[in-house]
Amino acid sequence: MPATRRTDVVLLAVAVVWGSSYLSAKTATATTPVLLVLFLRYALSAAACVAVVTALRARSGPLTRDEAVRGCLLGVTQAAVLVLETYGVAHTSAANAGLIISLTLVLTPVLDRAGRPGGPPPAFFLAAGVCVAGVGLLVSGTGLHAPGAGDLLMLAAAVVRAGHVVLVGRLTTGRAVRPLHLTTVQVVVGTVLFLPFAATGLPELARIDAVTWAQLAYLALFCGLFAFLAQTWAVQRTSATRASLLLGTEPVWALLVGIGFGGEHLTALSALGATLIVTGTYWGQAVERRTREPRLTVPPGAEDRAAALPGPAPISRR
Repeated sequence: MPATRRTDVVLLAVAVVWGSSYLSAKTATATTPVLLVLFLRYALSAAACVAVVTALRARSGPLTRDEAVRGCLLGVTQAAVLVLETYGVAHTSAANAGLIISLTLVLTPVLDRAGRPGGPPPAFFLAAGVCVAGVGLLVSGTGLHAPGAGDLLMLAAAVVRAGHVVLVGRLTTGRAVRPLHLTTVQVVVGTVLFLPFAATGLPELARIDAVTWAQLAYLALFCGLFAFLAQTWAVQRTSATRASLLLGTEPVWALLVGIGFGGEHLTALSALGATLIVTGTYWGQAVERRTREPRLTVPPGAEDRAAALPGPAPISRR
């Protein structure tokens, strides 16, 4: 298989894994308290990350002060995102959750430019309007009505995740911060944060069945460690633009997994809303990219090299 095709396959695998995470989280929270699920997910991720960092310590060196300080701050914001996401998906469908959270791609440029001269062009806000209309139709089900609690939590999660992505960029751009070490600090911080809230539920560990443990392991190791490492490996071998397009298929996979494996379904109205969300998201992303690129003089191959530098892309998801 050609190297380019192999890289694309890896990126698509990451998008599929992330898209499937909503159904896995929904299944796990059906039998286990949300905060206990979050603690176990973080604890398993932390154990895996610490093991990898320890194994690579001789080659990569110890944790730096910058990585520790920035990782702690980002660990708090990342934990806030996952609280909203997990409670949200517990009260809505996995398909809805994956589609609504994709609004992060439209919200991030808006928050990133807040307080700075110049803003997104009118076409970007038109795309955002298409997304908003899509969300309204998606959550309407068989008729127009107010969104449910789970849908509202997912909307809040999209806003907080966009803020988290912006913060990642501002705290790491131009600094010698290694993504793996930064992510390790974040998941350790998350484990510590959720431990007090999950402590009363720890006796329930003995009653968690094998299926739920498998869901938790999948969320921690595949949606966490594997996806992070695979994304980092792939982004270093392709352009940031190509990577973002492939990873942007996440909501499509969330929809397909929810319908195909979760027994969920979409009405005609909801299907139209899903189409508008995906269309508006890709349109807004394309508009933002076009308005950003003309301001930069990029020599051949620079985009690929830039993608390999420490920055927000490798850790913006989870």
